[in-house]
Amino acid sequence: MQLKRIGKYIGSVALVVLLASLKQTDADVREQSVKVAIRMIGDEFLLQVGDSTSRVMPVEKHQGRYLIQFENEFGFEPDFLSIAALKVAEKTKTLGSFILETEKCSTKEVVHSFEISSKKDESLVPCKARPLPKDCYKLYVTLLEEENPPVLAQKNIASTNFSFVYVIVIGLLLIGGVWYWKKRKNTAVTNSDWIQIGEYQFDKKGMKLFYKGKSEELSSKEASLLDLLYTNVNQTVSREHILQIVWEDEGDYLGRTLDVFISKLRKKLEADANLKIVNIRGVGYRIVLN
Repeated sequence: MQLKRIGKYIGSVALVVLLASLKQTDADVREQSVKVAIRMIGDEFLLQVGDSTSRVMPVEKHQGRYLIQFENEFGFEPDFLSIAALKVAEKTKTLGSFILETEKCSTKEVVHSFEISSKKDESLVPCKARPLPKDCYKLYVTLLEEENPPVLAQKNIASTNFSFVYVIVIGLLLIGGVWYWKKRKNTAVTNSDWIQIGEYQFDKKGMKLFYKGKSEELSSKEASLLDLLYTNVNQTVSREHILQIVWEDEGDYLGRTLDVFISKLRKKLEADANLKIVNIRGVGYRIVLN
């Protein structure tokens, strides 16, 4: 029962993860797609100004605007930023119409801005501006509302997210399956009705001995006698105690019968040289297992 409960728990966790991923809204997918495209603008802009080593910091969102920050200071010609934005907008088809503003870090002054439109020939790019000196600059991207925002790039991200979650779910199910199999295997080995006695397996309930794929049946008395001796492995069990437990002590005849049953068990266990039933003269018997 415990195994079944744990198996159901693992399956439930996997199902919850899968369902949670499927409930991801279109807005969430678009948000991820937009941030990827905006960071691409930052990367392309650095390439335009000849900087191939500086990093673009993770895109953040502040009061409805997306912020692009750079690792190092730089000077640039504003036309390079316009070229980068137009190139990425045309390539990704994700951002739609947007305004891009360049702000000076120290003064928060907007030193350059322009608008890119999703409609052909409607982008508002200012005339050639003078080069801006080396300084710390931030770029702010403001998306303009449209009736039908672009969705082309969303499909790839949604597909990627689903594939990633699918791998997680399959991984959980595989881990749960392997764990369950090992637990079942260990449970089978340690089942109270099965006892490992040296190289033999003793099925108490089925009254059988198994050795290297072969089985041999035991009588009820033989099974009870073997169980009692092995319960006290490497310890002497008195004749009186054996007769009381196995035969309920019915006299001398059964005392002599005990010796016969011991001989039978010895013969059935003789294949394992490390397993012996030893006669302790005048006391009783013991199983010795090396």
